[in-house]
Amino acid sequence: MEFLKIGLIEIIDIVLVALLIYQLYKLVKGTVAINIFIGLATIYLFWKLVTALNFQLLSEILGQFIGVGVIILAIVFQQELRKFLMIIGKGKLIKNTGFLKFNFVTAHDNLLNVSVISKACGNMSKTKTGAIMIVTLVDDLAVFAESGVEMNALISVPMIESIFYKNSPLHDGAVIIQNNNIISARSVLPVSNSNELPAHLGMRHRAAVGITEESDAIAIIVSEENGHISYAKDGELFSKRTEQQLEQFLNRIFNQIK
Repeated sequence: MEFLKIGLIEIIDIVLVALLIYQLYKLVKGTVAINIFIGLATIYLFWKLVTALNFQLLSEILGQFIGVGVIILAIVFQQELRKFLMIIGKGKLIKNTGFLKFNFVTAHDNLLNVSVISKACGNMSKTKTGAIMIVTLVDDLAVFAESGVEMNALISVPMIESIFYKNSPLHDGAVIIQNNNIISARSVLPVSNSNELPAHLGMRHRAAVGITEESDAIAIIVSEENGHISYAKDGELFSKRTEQQLEQFLNRIFNQIK
């Protein structure tokens, strides 16, 4: 039968659609949006079924709903669509796995005194001083820096510790670091809504994951509760790290971009 003939173009079409759906599923997985995503996908498949069976009235009704559904999708999945477009812009739709490999590399001259960061985190870990630091790479975090107190201070162990000292007016919020300079303190960050994060994590850790979901920045956290050092990259949190492990991690990142 004619409609059952499948050629190379049809196979490529199916693979690309499957890849697109999979990437969208990964964006909403673990969030409340997953139920809406499944519901809309079910309605769409049902519409295609009734259209194939030539149920004209029902097909017309569902077709009108699907047409308006594009606007509904843009509203309901605003954050997810933003993340999806950012992934495309960074060339991360297909990561470096399998035989399809590509990545866009943007050159920059970002520098970091790794020993200062790791030493400050080690000291704050011992005193259980809560802290969150964001180190920029390529993405501009100006919109988040503007939410805090503007600074232009060279990073140093005493400077970082004084900012996050519990009685300091700047300790409640994030420090954003660029080219070895603290460009802002007390900055407000987006919080991750992922349900995959452990329930016991506080707002610092969720903010660290949130900013790394929306940018290529690196987030470093010191827990006020237990002094544990953690860091986040690309939306993934690495918990209970030592001062030495943090230093090795930062050295790997910044050795790659020099």
